[in-house]
Amino acid sequence: MTAHEYNFDGLVGPTHNYSGLSFGNIASTQNQGAVANPREAALQGLAKMKALMDLGFKQGVFAPQQRPDLATLRRLGFGGSDRAVLEAAARESRAIFNSTLSASSMWTANAATVSPSANTADGRVHFSVANLAQNFHRSIEHPTTARVLRAMFPGDTHFAHHAALPATPAFGDEGAANHTRFCPVIGAPGVEFFVYGCVGFDGRAPRPQKYPARQSLEASQAIARRHGLSSARSVFAQQNPDAIDQGVFHNDVIAVGHRNVLFCHEQAFLDRAATHAELREKCGDGFTIVEVPAARVSVADAVGTYLFNSQLLSKPGGGIAIVVPQECRNHPRVSAVLDELVASGGPIDQALVFDLRQSMMNGGGPACLRLRVELNAAEAAATNPGVILTPALHAALCDWVGRHYRDRMADADLLDPELPAQVCTALDELTRILQLGSVYPFQLDA
Repeated sequence: MTAHEYNFDGLVGPTHNYSGLSFGNIASTQNQGAVANPREAALQGLAKMKALMDLGFKQGVFAPQQRPDLATLRRLGFGGSDRAVLEAAARESRAIFNSTLSASSMWTANAATVSPSANTADGRVHFSVANLAQNFHRSIEHPTTARVLRAMFPGDTHFAHHAALPATPAFGDEGAANHTRFCPVIGAPGVEFFVYGCVGFDGRAPRPQKYPARQSLEASQAIARRHGLSSARSVFAQQNPDAIDQGVFHNDVIAVGHRNVLFCHEQAFLDRAATHAELREKCGDGFTIVEVPAARVSVADAVGTYLFNSQLLSKPGGGIAIVVPQECRNHPRVSAVLDELVASGGPIDQALVFDLRQSMMNGGGPACLRLRVELNAAEAAATNPGVILTPALHAALCDWVGRHYRDRMADADLLDPELPAQVCTALDELTRILQLGSVYPFQLDA
């Protein structure tokens, strides 16, 4: 049965701002307090989606979260009317207030871990919603994420949905940003590669010292168990702790894979030789590792340009394209590596470059923005058609953004008492455009 890889890109939310909430994400903290442009951010993302759709790639849309998250503020003891809750939170703890206005759900690589039916024991596509327990502003996403995923992939005939793992560091889970599937062709059985930053229940095991490890071995193992993955189809490897301490907060900042290709930095993994050997053994003939030496691109360069926070896509006519942000072309050494990669005669033979500056300033590149889902023909037919990008949907979403999004979001603008109602109005319309049904709590008072 024919299968395709679909990339579901996160639609940037109306409250996109630079609050610097993500410790360990260098771009996020360095740009704290900068003035954001939500409209431009959303349109940049939509332009990337449309360009890939026009090139023949399967493209979908992932809806943002409702922000501010008033329910969370009420759980934290802020009471009264909606306006009173927001005013009290802003007054008493600006960090908490800003966290509940974060638009970080745009990075759907963190939404869930996905195993295709070709790999799972029951022959269904499995989704495990990530708990994102390391950062408060992201830990509140998973209830809405779960509802959105169920609206996108409804029913239990073809799809299995799993709740987030326990929200504790020992089971810290950041989703597909630390997961890659390798296979000879899309739709065939393959190997799932889980990369973790620490061993949650072993304080003596190696771990970063400066920044937190966001994915634990225990979380990755739990996901593999409940997705029904065999040991022959799973590889677990530890990320290099030194790289995490240099700003590589997810594996997808320093490595990306697709089909039978792994594109990575020399310093991506703690035990480089053992990791490469196990992947080659389990993936078999045809598996290729394209490794960039540190002498050519430093970890700092990788973090600054997001060379590896890229997408690898099988082109309809053959070959593999790499999708990178404009920052890669702006950096002479990284740009030269891209040119050599494309000209090398290897599997990656084209570079596609996009302006994603609004997302990049908050620490998210092309790979962060998308969740990969492999679907065979029956599974694709069962998927909600409202979330699959078409020229008409792209035009409708651009019009929707133009009518509902602001072109400026400074820190002070988050205090605007009209903002919550404006967001709800926008998202209410979006649920109809994407045919999602009731996935948001809404319930604003007058």
